[in-house]
Amino acid sequence: MQATDWVIFGGTGDLSIRKLMPALYRCEGEGRMVDGSRVLATSRGNVSQDDFVAKVKAGLQKFLTAGEFDEAIWTAFAARLTIVNVDLSDIDSWSEMTETLTSSRANPVYYLAIPPSLFGGVCATLSTLGLVSEAARVIVEKPLGYDRESAEAINGEIGRYFTESQVYRIDHYLGKESVQNLLALRFANRMFENIWDANSIDHVQITLAESVGVESRGGFYDSAGAMRDMVQNHLLQLLCLVAMDPPNALDADSVRSEKIKVLRSLRKITDADIAKHTVRAQYVDGEVGGKSVDSYVGDLGHPSRTETFVAIRAFVDNWRWKGVPFYLRTGKRMNGRYAEMVIQFKPVTHPLFGQEQNNQLVIRLQPEEHIYINLMSKDIASADVKLRPVEFEIDLAAECNAPVADAYKRLMLDAMAGNGTLFVHRDEVDHAWRWADPIIAGWKKNLASLSYYAAGSNGPEAAERLIAEDNRKWHVQD
Repeated sequence: MQATDWVIFGGTGDLSIRKLMPALYRCEGEGRMVDGSRVLATSRGNVSQDDFVAKVKAGLQKFLTAGEFDEAIWTAFAARLTIVNVDLSDIDSWSEMTETLTSSRANPVYYLAIPPSLFGGVCATLSTLGLVSEAARVIVEKPLGYDRESAEAINGEIGRYFTESQVYRIDHYLGKESVQNLLALRFANRMFENIWDANSIDHVQITLAESVGVESRGGFYDSAGAMRDMVQNHLLQLLCLVAMDPPNALDADSVRSEKIKVLRSLRKITDADIAKHTVRAQYVDGEVGGKSVDSYVGDLGHPSRTETFVAIRAFVDNWRWKGVPFYLRTGKRMNGRYAEMVIQFKPVTHPLFGQEQNNQLVIRLQPEEHIYINLMSKDIASADVKLRPVEFEIDLAAECNAPVADAYKRLMLDAMAGNGTLFVHRDEVDHAWRWADPIIAGWKKNLASLSYYAAGSNGPEAAERLIAEDNRKWHVQD
């Protein structure tokens, strides 16, 4: 395999230190860093090599799991690290970068851990300096714009210098083992293959809950909100994996084709239906983890009507999902940090036992990556024929006798290998914004009022009413 030059623009920033450097360190520990591979990080400040290496080491010791840091692995990894001080807007300051890269035979992978407003300029400079070869790849982080128009402009700028096959739009949720296991459950098990449709499934819930507030992201978050930050990317990507038809193969083009079909089939939520199918809310003062916390406005420091919580009733209008609601929910300062997909099956057609049935498939993405199957069984403690729910738990790490793989590591290795299956295509971004933009526009017109919820709660009452209207309720995270 060819050596790789990992070039991380914004290499001393939070994303790099918290996620990317640990991912590459794990690649080192697993022997996946080919001889001659390097990790180049850019900084706009005058950062010395010693200070940079010390910062990366401190970050690894903080963000790796307990006992994972190893001095021998670190020594090998540290030898690959190089800091390059460059003003991204000044092409004259790129001489060190150009010389470093042109002197190497390694394939470059450019990771743009910088604001999207800089993507086009960086790609243009790379092209001007002759640093975009056929083997080059570029990884871009969300958010890709604030609406369809701005997203298309960003993608257009990148597309002037990199072909679509060279562009890897990362969504770290897609790199989680439990998400990939959803595809295995669906398409490798006959017991699910024939019941994965409206005939057997009552509804689907997808929840991404955070206990933290906006922290240092207040400036960005207030201009984005939960809809742009979480729904039109993460939640819709997970919805696609639940709802997609079986692809012809597990290659990038086949999987992307089926995901795009789902996005095209998403029922548009018009102005007339926004109040009925959507909830937007903002957290107020409350208590999280036994500590009092401020409201969103208090965290932000000025008045705002930006939503920190969204709940949506969505429908996929095709033969497989006709009439099946998909309940999407995300929020900050909620009663826990967890992400899960819940597939709720319909009751049996002939209820012999006269009791409510609760067959569920629950795919937990965080904090742990587990799969739960809920079935009904006779209560052996009772002399009468009474049913009780029984939960079967699949602990992916325990079953495989291995730690759950780091999502960023998996995705970065895929990008290095040229495998785009778990990345987001430009057309997916476009169709996601086509669906999200009318909702955001309707909220700006105040067609759905802004609700409020206490920090540390399960969200606003309006979200409870949204699902209760259909005689359903949100899954309670254990």
